[in-house]
Formats: sequence, structure tokens, C-alpha cells
Amino acid sequence: MRALLSVSDKRGIVEFARALVALGYEIVSTGGTAEALRQGGVAVVPIERVTGFPEMMDGRVKTLHPKVHGGLLARRGHAGDERALKEHGITPIDLVAVNLYPFRETVAKPETTFEQAIEHIDIGGPSMLRSAAKNHERVVVVVDPDDYPKIIAALRAGSLTPGASPGLRRDLAAKVFAHTAAYDATIVNYLTRTGEELPAALTLILERRQALRYGENPHQRAALYATDEARGIRELVQHHGKELSFNNLLDVDAAVSALVPWADRPACVIIKHTTPCGIALGATPAEAYTRALDTDRTSAFGSVVAFNTVVDRAAAEAMRELFVEVVVAPRYHDDALAVYREKKNLRVVELPRPAAEPAWDFKRIRGGFLVQDRFHPGGEAAEAAWKVVTKREPSGVEWRDLRFAWAAVAAVKSNAILLAKGEAAIGIGAGQMSRVDASFLAVHKARQQGFDPAGAVLASDAFFPFRDGVDEAAQAGVTAIIQPGGSVRDAEVIAAADERGLAMVFTGMRQFRH
Repeated sequence: MRALLSVSDKRGIVEFARALVALGYEIVSTGGTAEALRQGGVAVVPIERVTGFPEMMDGRVKTLHPKVHGGLLARRGHAGDERALKEHGITPIDLVAVNLYPFRETVAKPETTFEQAIEHIDIGGPSMLRSAAKNHERVVVVVDPDDYPKIIAALRAGSLTPGASPGLRRDLAAKVFAHTAAYDATIVNYLTRTGEELPAALTLILERRQALRYGENPHQRAALYATDEARGIRELVQHHGKELSFNNLLDVDAAVSALVPWADRPACVIIKHTTPCGIALGATPAEAYTRALDTDRTSAFGSVVAFNTVVDRAAAEAMRELFVEVVVAPRYHDDALAVYREKKNLRVVELPRPAAEPAWDFKRIRGGFLVQDRFHPGGEAAEAAWKVVTKREPSGVEWRDLRFAWAAVAAVKSNAILLAKGEAAIGIGAGQMSRVDASFLAVHKARQQGFDPAGAVLASDAFFPFRDGVDEAAQAGVTAIIQPGGSVRDAEVIAAADERGLAMVFTGMRQFRH
């Protein structure tokens, strides 16, 4: 029996090869894998002895040969195939263990050049895997090092002889085709992601990471599937608490997205049903949390709390009295984790801050997806286009709060109005069918929590179609408004602001979140 081993990920390969030798396999191998096996004391037949050709072109060509693929694809017992094997001196290959050049990991590094990326496109590996998987009734094919113990156990038990375990062989083959499909999709996405237009075809790579107890409601089945996105949900680490639910994960994603605008200052957001009920900056994580909680203490019950920075013990202590479903942060001090672990059911998860937001945003509809550029508030570059449209300019304090409010309102479900003071939200009107109702609700929520809206600023995620929203805010004491502008009644809205002595800034950018 002959096994061909050629792997980039060399975890467990020496032990796997030793076990195969003990079972009577001859080991054929390539390049670095062959060297690792030799150093591990495993006798190896180099691939060039099989093919009669040396590895060439810096390893680009080594296994693309009939003596490799003939050995993989030959049907045992098939007269024509057996005759071809004999005529051309080809030895059948009974087992293949291959994993591929780390393309995804390579292109995830910002310093990787295009030329380096291209050299990490594996050709021989996928070809061998596909050949072996096609002939899986006769060839055992292994792409995942974690499967080595299972394969050895099955070989020892005799349950992997041809015809003895079609189910396991088929499962291994399916895993191979899923792996090579995902690998090719990663290459496609890399080659098309730099284009100025959305590509003609997109391939989603979805790997099931976790079965969930249920979906949004108990009668719905659910699971978590992850893409190959760097610093995405696949890198989530749970330190404590119950299993994350479907709704927890939705809220975690909303929370992390809400914190994107703030990289240099501690920020905290409190999420309920994927929209903020509290959001604030602070000098410390504990202060940011306390100020975010003050936005709406009632709604914060049973929430997801997220930080954009390392969580220390003071922040964890500040959260003792609130029932929280999940806390998420890029990192925790050990003493903060010790505090959180006192609450049995609190889910504590770590998710690294993204180096950059994904290029595209996907929204599922029946029969397809809507794909758009990922939203971002724009930062200083976008602020250059802001325009004061009223007679009165914002004061320095108002400018500070307007910048905060504009970044914060982007995370709120439309129609969205957010009141802010001192770089903290004091009232949020979310998901309303009319903008005037969103304004009314933001003011109502502020007063409900004991805030005086007088002197606050207001951010609106889209333009005011009528002056009534401005009048509602002015009556409550709001002194400055930031909004996109662009309504046919902009002149009427500006006039209302001037009548009330408000400052108003147009950003020229809408921030809908449906």
C-alpha cells in the first residue's frame, strides 16, 4: 500500500506517517514534508523518484504528473485502468494526506505583496485532493490534520478497506471538495476585492462553527457559520458563561460595529435588539460604561455591553448591579475576568478590534443577497464636506458633541434621532416610522432618565422632511443639530432652526440602518 503525504500544516504529520508505516504503508512525500518526515525517523520515497522528474520552478511543479494522478484516479478492478497502470509503470496510491499553501493567512497580512500572494496559490495540492476525492471509493483522502487519529483508528479496525465504510469515505471526500471550494473562493475574492466596481460574481465561504440551541425564537433551528474574514466572528473567544445564543451573536456584532468610530478613546455601547440604548465616551472604561448606562438604565436590563478597549477590574466592578447577557471587548485584565466569573450565566467574550471594516456588507433577501459597500461615518475626511447652514455657528462644546452624536447615530436603527451631551447619548429615538416621532421619543427618553435636554445637540441619520422635528427638538432645549440635508424643504427646516436660534450642520451623508 502507498500513501502520499504533502502538507503545509505539519501538525501531527510525523506521528501520522509512523502509524501508517506500522500498518504497512510506503510513504511518498514532497519537499518540506519529506524533510520533516526524515527528521522524524520515517523512511520516505521522494516524489521525484516516482515521477522521474525533479521538483522544478521553485516548487511550482512537482506532483502534476501522470504517475501521481494515474495512481490516484485508477479504478481497481477496472480492466482498462489496470492495463494502463501496468503499461506505464504506475503504482496505485491508496491514501493521500494533503493540505494547502496558507493563502488566506498570507493575504490577511497587510505587508503581503500581490506577487507573494500569487505564489501562495496552491496548484498541485488541490489537484491531488480532487483526484483522490473523486476516487474516494478506492483512495482515503485526508485534508484536515485533526482527522489523523480518526483515520488511523479506522485503518487499524479494518473499517476503511474499500467498500467497508462508504459513509466515512464519502464524508472525507465531501470535506475535501468543501475545502478546495473555499480555497478557490478566497482567491477569487482576493483578486476581485481591489476593483472599483462590485464584481460580476461573489463567492461566500461559510464554515459552520457552532450549533446553536435555537434561532431568534425557540422553534427555529440555527447555527453559526463564519466567513474567512480576518478578525471576524471566527476569532471570538468565550471566557465564561452560558452558550451564546442566536440573538446574543446578532447583538455582539451590532455592538462591535457601533464602536468602530472610536479607536483612541475608551468607549462603551449598550445594545438591545441590535440598536444602542446607551453609548458614551469616557476617560476610563468604567466611566464610559457608567455614562452609557445612564442613557437608559431601564432598557439596559438584559443587554449586551461592549467596550473598544481592554476591560479592567474597575469597569467589571461597575457592572456588578446590572443584569447583562453578554460583555464583549478586545481584551480583559485577569482581575476583571475574576469579577465577571462571579456571575454564573454572564457570557464574557473576547473579539479583536478589526484592523479594517470589511469591504462589503451583505443582507439576505429571498433568492439572493443585497451587497453594498460597508458603511463608515467617514471621519475627518468626510468632515471636510460638512457645512454650517444656519446663521449661528456651533460653539466649541457643540462641535465636540455634534461629532460624537453623528458617529453614534450611525449605529441606531432608522428613523434615528440621538441627543448628546458631553460625548454621551442622553436620549435615543430608534426605529420610528416618522422622524418627528423619533425626535419626540429621544426627548421623552432623556427626560425619563432624568436628563434635561436643554443645551444638548441632536443628530439625525437622514434629513428632516418637515420642520416639525426641528421644532420638537428646539422646544425641548436642543441648541445644535447635525443632519445630512438634501430635503426639498431644507430651506424651511433651516428657517425653523434660525427662528429658534439653533446651529445646524449639513453633512451631505445619509446614515440609514435598516
